[in-house]
Amino acid sequence: MLIQQMLTPERTLCGLKGTSKKRILELASEIIAEQCQSLSSEEVFAGLLGRERLGSTGIGDGVAIPHCRLGNCQEAVGYLVTLENGIDFDAIDSKPVDLIFILVVPEEACDEHLQTLASAAELFSQESVRQQLRNSSDNLSLYNAISGI
Repeated sequence: MLIQQMLTPERTLCGLKGTSKKRILELASEIIAEQCQSLSSEEVFAGLLGRERLGSTGIGDGVAIPHCRLGNCQEAVGYLVTLENGIDFDAIDSKPVDLIFILVVPEEACDEHLQTLASAAELFSQESVRQQLRNSSDNLSLYNAISGI
C-alpha cells in the first residue's frame, strides 16, 4: 500500500517537539492511541520501541520509518511526522532524523507490512520528496504535500 493512501490530515503531524527518539515514539504512540480505539499508547510504544531494539529504523538522509505489528490493531495505520529539530535516531548514516513515517499494522499482515515499508523507503529516498515535506509549515500543508506526490 502507498503511504499516501494511509494518511489523513489527522495523521500528519508537522513540527512535533521532542529531544530523543524515545520521547518522539512515546508522543506519537499517545496520538495514535487517541485516534485508534483498539490500541493503547503503552502497547504502541512497546511495539515501536521493541522494533528499535532490534536495530534502528533510521534509514538515512534524516528519515526514519519506525514500525511494528500489533495483535489489537484492526487495520494498517500510518503517521507522517516532521520534527521541529532533528534528533539522534541511530540512523545508518548517523545524521539527525527530522522526517518520520510511523507504521502500525495488524499482527497477521506480514505482506502488507513489508510492501508498505518498501514503498515508504522508495518514496523517502527521493531528495525532492524529502524537501517538499520539510518545507511544510503546518499539518495541512504537510498532508497536501504528501498527497500531491
